[in-house]
Amino acid sequence: MMLSAHLNFVNNAIDILKTDLRILGIAAGGSWITNSMDEFSDIDLVIVVDSRCEREISAERLAIAEKLGNLLSGFTGEHVGEPRLLICLYGSPLLHVDLKFVVLADFAHRVEDPVILWEREQMLSEIVDQKVAVYPSPSLQWIEDRFWVWVHYVASKLGRGEIFEALESLSFLRITVLGPLALMKNGCLPRGMRYIERDAKEELALFMKTVSSHSAAECAGALKHVITLYQQLRNYHSTPDLVRRKAAEEQSIAYLNDIISSRIKAL
Repeated sequence: MMLSAHLNFVNNAIDILKTDLRILGIAAGGSWITNSMDEFSDIDLVIVVDSRCEREISAERLAIAEKLGNLLSGFTGEHVGEPRLLICLYGSPLLHVDLKFVVLADFAHRVEDPVILWEREQMLSEIVDQKVAVYPSPSLQWIEDRFWVWVHYVASKLGRGEIFEALESLSFLRITVLGPLALMKNGCLPRGMRYIERDAKEELALFMKTVSSHSAAECAGALKHVITLYQQLRNYHSTPDLVRRKAAEEQSIAYLNDIISSRIKAL
């Protein structure tokens, strides 16, 4: 269900942007696609520009964003690996709006099929018809090659007493490994920890056990649950060609147990 504030912003943005001849089309992604927006939803807009004007538009992105409403703050998305993205906060009411500026050729390389809100001469529609959207799925082998090294890293931080670093690492393992694998198991896109509570109910109880307070003993227990959940998900997704790093698995778990018995229990 489209909320009035979201819809009003988007309709106003379309009216303004389509007057700029350098802009070829506008599409919406995220929850707009599934008509599942709520009051907490961001607005994800893809603004497709003429390749001949890409550099010019890039230099003007903030000025363009300011035309669309009362822009409180805006910055580019290098921190998420997407410098073409302009992350904006508008008000009032407060709206988080992502404006991603891409050229037509780059619009073909997409992770989902957005809703085309406006376009010139069916340019965006033709691209969507010609090339299928592909959401990148994590490689189980890539994860297996790294997971036990990460386990050793967290255990070593616990041994040294770096509890905050261990907590951050547990979060990293949930976002990078457990969340995507659990979501895929449940037929969803591997979007980190998004909607885990709704979409991975079978794994939810174990997920909750991977969360710890600032306590070495609790962190160690949470890491053990991280390992258990990973092993279950690995078994579910495993294929005959998966090379299991058995020695790394055995020795990193033994190292964690040694840290627990020699360092943590001694505290």
